[in-house]
Amino acid sequence: MNKALTLPIEAAAEGETLSDHAFRQLQSAIVRGDIAPGSKISEPELARAYGISRGPLREALHRLEGQKLLVRVPHAGARVVSLSLQELSELYEIREALEGSACRLAAERMRPGQIQDLRDVLQAHERDEAFQAGRGYYQQEGDYDFHYRIVQGSGNGMLIRLLCDELYQLARMYRIQYSTSPNRPRQAFAEHHRILDAIAERDGELAEMLMRRHIRASRLNIERQIAGASPAGSEP
Repeated sequence: MNKALTLPIEAAAEGETLSDHAFRQLQSAIVRGDIAPGSKISEPELARAYGISRGPLREALHRLEGQKLLVRVPHAGARVVSLSLQELSELYEIREALEGSACRLAAERMRPGQIQDLRDVLQAHERDEAFQAGRGYYQQEGDYDFHYRIVQGSGNGMLIRLLCDELYQLARMYRIQYSTSPNRPRQAFAEHHRILDAIAERDGELAEMLMRRHIRASRLNIERQIAGASPAGSEP
């Protein structure tokens, strides 16, 4: 946890509660990897760091558990999630199936204005300084996230709840932390453009195939990175 306490702590936004502020700061630090996967969460240290009492802090931690970013370990307290290679592969298999379906529906249901908004998102990604320098892909969330926009465009409430709420920050955590491998950001950007073209052409079958292929390529990229970083036979 010591690393987290050295991070700059932003001022609370206007109207933001202490619990909301702690939640937002911790969520961002975990998703970016500033608090490493598997790190033990110390409530006393965090309460001192954010200048809040244990009640609002526990509320924030409970919300992070709901986003699958924290897990409770018996007799050890809360830790930042750290998926095994098998669990990570399973997460990406779920994403491949569900986001593929969402992409097919988006091709059938997105309005022309929504498709133009999606093009604007990609243009913003292309202008991003980190992307231009080859350091990684665009990391903004919600409406600035290409995948999020497509799921929203599917119009399917259950897919939206699963992919834009329950699993969103967990998936985003791994998308961000493994997005800096050489050539992957520009390859992913090109794949996004092909997906968008299929949506614009109202070709749901092609859009689904391209999205599934895109997420599968991301999974294989992560598996290669983990295999290259881990000693033979060890878990990530």
